[in-house]
Amino acid sequence: MTSESRKKSIAFIGLGLMGGPMARRLARAGYPITVWNRDTAKAAPLEAEGAVVAASPAEAVRDADIVFTMLTDGNIVGAVLFDGGVAEAMKKGTVLVDTSSIAPSIAREHSAKLAAIGIKHLDAPVSGGVVGADAGTLAIMAGGDADVVSGLSEIFAVLGRVTHVGPSGAGQVCKLANQQIVAVTIGAVAEAMILVQAGGASREAFRNAIRGGFAESRILELHGARMVERNFEPGGSSNNQLKDLKTVMALAEELSLQLPLTQAVTGEFSDFVFEGGGEKDHSGLLLHFENINPKF
Repeated sequence: MTSESRKKSIAFIGLGLMGGPMARRLARAGYPITVWNRDTAKAAPLEAEGAVVAASPAEAVRDADIVFTMLTDGNIVGAVLFDGGVAEAMKKGTVLVDTSSIAPSIAREHSAKLAAIGIKHLDAPVSGGVVGADAGTLAIMAGGDADVVSGLSEIFAVLGRVTHVGPSGAGQVCKLANQQIVAVTIGAVAEAMILVQAGGASREAFRNAIRGGFAESRILELHGARMVERNFEPGGSSNNQLKDLKTVMALAEELSLQLPLTQAVTGEFSDFVFEGGGEKDHSGLLLHFENINPKF
């Protein structure tokens, strides 16, 4: 890491399941970092890592060169940036890196509004879950100016692997496509678990048997294990999975696309959340399939 990049100060806003470990990695990499979270209990542990806990998001960003946001949705990102005084508090030339998962149109709107006041913007959502955030192995999909992405390469390297995927909003489009694959694959693995057990085989043995074959995937490895162990504490909640799927379907309608697999799994996640599964991990979709099958 160069001495110049070490001098860059970072603000991190949003310290939930993903933001907390991401901010921790940046602090441990030696970056001066100021953090803020609405629930201060989530910010306090980072003080032990050398982070400064700010009293407000505007205070957090005032002296930062780079500002990361990891918030629930586009409305909250907009409220923090433009209603909470963050945009006004940032100095000209600051780079805002929004790692939240929001609608592409909202990301482009935020980018334009920030550019008008001299702030650079990247939409850079991530994939890899809490495991990837802890390990620094996130897949980071960055939309915006390629030179801005390149200029932050050493900082991104602390968090995972960054790929510039296109202009403003393109990062969010790629994240939505990622969430399609995740949701459909979780659905496929969960349905296979239902079939295997109903047919008299062991779910655990089934998963072990097909590892390394054509059905191998990160979903089978991690979420398949969750289904076998029945561990549905959220790494990625079903509420957030459904939010992203609804955004996918809205974009598909805007683009006049038919996405039947995504539409079907969106309906299943909607039912699961309605049944009370919203705070369970998205691999908990298995519980919904068990609920609708009388054998279980």
